[in-house]
Amino acid sequence: MPAQCARCMAAETPLLLLCLLACTYSPVTSYPDGKVTVACKDMRPQHSHSPQTEIIHNITVDKTVFNPGDQIKVTLSGSHFDGFLIQARNANNLDSDAVGSFSLIDDRVSRLLTCGGVQDSAVSQTNKRRKDQVEIYWIAPSGGPQHVQFLATVVEKYKIYWVKIPGPIVSQSSVPAISMQPDPVVLPTLPAMSLLTKGFSASGCGSKKLCVRNPTSCDPQKDLECFFLSFTREGDSILVEMSGPVKGYLAFALSHDQWMGDDDVYLCVIDGQTVEINPGYNRGRTHPDIAQPDDLRDLAWRMEDGILQCSFHRNIRIPDTPERFPLDGSYYIFLADGDAEDGEIHRHQRQPLITSKMYNLAESAEDVGGSRSPLLIKFHGAMMFIAWMTTVSIGVLVARFFKPVWPTSTLCGEKVWFQLHRAFMVTTVLLTAIAFVLPFLYRGHWSSRAGYHPYLGCIVMALAILQPILAVFRPPPHSRSRPLFNWMHWGTGTIARTVAVVAIFLGMDVQALDLPDPWDTYTMAGFVLWHVFIDILLEVHDFCLFKGSGKVLEDQMEILNPSIAKIEGYTFKKVVLTIYICGNFAFLITFLAAINQL
Repeated sequence: MPAQCARCMAAETPLLLLCLLACTYSPVTSYPDGKVTVACKDMRPQHSHSPQTEIIHNITVDKTVFNPGDQIKVTLSGSHFDGFLIQARNANNLDSDAVGSFSLIDDRVSRLLTCGGVQDSAVSQTNKRRKDQVEIYWIAPSGGPQHVQFLATVVEKYKIYWVKIPGPIVSQSSVPAISMQPDPVVLPTLPAMSLLTKGFSASGCGSKKLCVRNPTSCDPQKDLECFFLSFTREGDSILVEMSGPVKGYLAFALSHDQWMGDDDVYLCVIDGQTVEINPGYNRGRTHPDIAQPDDLRDLAWRMEDGILQCSFHRNIRIPDTPERFPLDGSYYIFLADGDAEDGEIHRHQRQPLITSKMYNLAESAEDVGGSRSPLLIKFHGAMMFIAWMTTVSIGVLVARFFKPVWPTSTLCGEKVWFQLHRAFMVTTVLLTAIAFVLPFLYRGHWSSRAGYHPYLGCIVMALAILQPILAVFRPPPHSRSRPLFNWMHWGTGTIARTVAVVAIFLGMDVQALDLPDPWDTYTMAGFVLWHVFIDILLEVHDFCLFKGSGKVLEDQMEILNPSIAKIEGYTFKKVVLTIYICGNFAFLITFLAAINQL
């Protein structure tokens, strides 16, 4: 679980309430802003491609001799580039940590970083805007090495970059200067990649291999909409197969919890007419750090009919690499997909599939599904559907149209229509309050990615609480202020219901729930039309029923010797209410079933 989530979950009640009411959120950083301290040691951007070998950028200095405390102007120039990382290192040991510190000339272009525990010992970009020159000052340390060489990593775009471009060597004034030839760039040997000759099959799931499938029990050999992930133990290694209908990338992660962050990740990314397979590591709710596939072998892929399939072998244990989890441990399994451009992955547009419990990849041979919607979010959606599709709608109809149907009948000392109305409305408020808290319990903070839905939810919650407060101060029926109360009560309730319906329409497409499109929109629109139809039907019926009877007061209904026509009219209302409740429950059960399938 990310640190900010854990802190908020551990907060005292007043602080949690403050978080909810203030609607705060936590920012997320990303590499375009230059915060690339993860690359301090090897100066490699966490991209899945190999670096370029032909150097087209140049590093220059304004002097080559220094004393402790001196400033040397360093200039990086060349063909247009988006990102960069500059360090100074011991010229006799370029694998050592950065030495000295930098100061900025233009803080709109560059920013200071702390590398190797030395403050301001590296410089990177502040944004992704293209540039062709960067100027900074290097400040010589006291007690530093005799000879220092400047190095730069330059990124033109995601898959075009240079690592450790060698710059000039500067020397202390007390020692003779040296001239060193830069070591040639040695590219890592990448595992061979091949094309799969045939697709994957669900055969053996649950008996010979651990399978994660969505929809449950789908077969990638037969179902074009099947997301499939399997793990098969073969001696001291695991064969991994993953398949799914994607346009950009397919990835899975092994996690110690059901939150994104501190996860061992494996990605299969479409890059033009080829596919890149790489491991990675999620340090938080950000872009993963992509590594070279040195720990993988037998890499293979295929793309056919919009289906991306990848496979590889990985040893169960990889020593001295904490980012690669031992596969004989137990983990939650994430399966995600999304868009990619030029081999660079974008944030997934829907919630990843997450298993409900932890599995041992080396020992388990089970056939499991998962959910793309967290349990708390499912409960949130279900409660809001029940509250604003069922209880509030029935409660409003009872108060609006059924006062003359039960004018004298009482229940616990109050009129039946009023008791029913109050019971439905109190239920609505309680369900809304519980459902309102659940997303905060799940995420731990305000979600900045849910669009207008949470803001509308706050409005609905406030209005839902305001309604019973207004009802407590309801004036007597014949009070001069009663009409004002009636209009306020009606207006507040109508606004709450309208905003709630809009919030539900938006909430059905929030990533954590994301009901099937366009089914969810059409079904919700059908419910709204159903309610409007019943409302209009009862309004027309009331107009015809009480036509010529004069003004019908709110709490004074003609109950002596009612006409046969009115008795039949009341029976009609009861039939309509019964049909309406049945229809409401049909819509509600449809939505609850869809939520359960997520």
